[in-house]
Amino acid sequence: MKIALIGYGKMGKTIEEIAIANGDEVVLKISIENTELFTTDNIKQADVAIEFSSPESAVENIKKCFDAGVPVVCGTTGWLKQYDEIKEYCNDKQSAFLYASNFSIGVNLFFALNKYLADLMSAHSDYNVSMEEIHHTQKKDAPSGTAITLAEQVLERIRTKKSWVNHETGDASELAIISKREGNVPGIHTIKYDSSTDFIEVTHSAYNRKGFANGALLAAKFIVGKKGIFSMHDVLGV
Repeated sequence: MKIALIGYGKMGKTIEEIAIANGDEVVLKISIENTELFTTDNIKQADVAIEFSSPESAVENIKKCFDAGVPVVCGTTGWLKQYDEIKEYCNDKQSAFLYASNFSIGVNLFFALNKYLADLMSAHSDYNVSMEEIHHTQKKDAPSGTAITLAEQVLERIRTKKSWVNHETGDASELAIISKREGNVPGIHTIKYDSSTDFIEVTHSAYNRKGFANGALLAAKFIVGKKGIFSMHDVLGV
């Protein structure tokens, strides 16, 4: 598999390391230092593009890959207000697109667990649900894309919660997400159900970025040769 890495920060470098060890080839690496190489001809060398850049540049990066006829796996968060626009653009170009707020296989299993637990807890109004996410200090968006995915899953199932907020709240209709930025933490997400008698708490904690990179490469292999819009649900079947 020939890969274009759009965004060559810590995640891009981890993906490159694992890809090469797997026998794949990285044919293009784009960072803010070499944007002049981000051309249609160079993108066309790749079978798939893996996009981990910034919320400000993600949409145009994705479109540029579609224009070159190259499918895109995207892990950049913070741009999803334009998700419908990207879906339409992808379909117009007859390309393929797979977005995930988190590519970790463990996190995607955690998503399935979160939905199941929220279904169970929806009948027990004496438990209040809240969330916390912790990431490294260089993470630009808060709450994290993963936390937003978890929150939206809860809101779909626990009808007393009408919206999420990114702070402590005394409003029972709001789901509080507390965001913390500490050191070099790859990502910790916790969901807590608290009552006057006990609490239930589930946490996913990443040791490093390799889990995200492995999942992104798995998604890239899945999407090559396909057309349409996909998710990690399609890749993992959960």
